[in-house]
Amino acid sequence: MLSTVSNAARLLKEFRSREASIGVSELARRLGLGKSGVHRLLTTLVAEGLLERDPQTGGYRLGIVMFELGEAVKVHLDLHAAAGPVLAQLREQTGESSQVGVLDGVEVVYVDRLESAHSLRLFTETGRRVPAHCTSSGKVLLAHQSEPEREAFLARPLPRLTPHTIVEPDALRDELTTVRARGWAEAVDEREIGVASLAAPIRDVHGDVVAAISIGAPVARFGAVPRRRHAPALVEAGEAISRRLGWNPESGVRSRDA
Repeated sequence: MLSTVSNAARLLKEFRSREASIGVSELARRLGLGKSGVHRLLTTLVAEGLLERDPQTGGYRLGIVMFELGEAVKVHLDLHAAAGPVLAQLREQTGESSQVGVLDGVEVVYVDRLESAHSLRLFTETGRRVPAHCTSSGKVLLAHQSEPEREAFLARPLPRLTPHTIVEPDALRDELTTVRARGWAEAVDEREIGVASLAAPIRDVHGDVVAAISIGAPVARFGAVPRRRHAPALVEAGEAISRRLGWNPESGVRSRDA
């Protein structure tokens, strides 16, 4: 199994040459594999959309899924570059840990993070995954999904992590409606007792919400009053990153969550 995956990866890397298309025999020669084995790999990769067959030459070229994957990588690289200075400014302004998260299925993945200088702070490493329904970042990202995507999420069983986790679909649906209208989300004691967070959307050049910027802290320091005080700064930070990604608020926002 591992050798098959390795050979599939080696095969895909051959298309970095940017040739219009490459035939089975040439791929077999370059990889040092039999033609029948290469043909099986090609058939599987075509079925998955990673490659496609050129009807004119009979050769193979990269498929639309590879383009989509490349665009996803580009977005994350652009996001990291755009978010860095804003995260630093937000941490300095609020004194709290700041992070950027993206939605991956039913989880939020933190792709960038700066830790608070407070001795009492949260420790959440970059790359950590958390359930979307009980975090402020997850609420922002879910709130701005299309309605079919949002309803599909709400149809899933939602795990209760604390007594304060919202697990009833109607209650979470109402919460997401509030988030869309208000422009930011909060979560208090929902994923972990004693933890509070705020999040705001980050938009791409098209106006689609592709990430969330958030700040989090122990509830003892991050009660209702400081949360309300920091919310405008957080929204401004999200808009600043969005502008660095090419979003122009004057041109309007394409809505996917109607």
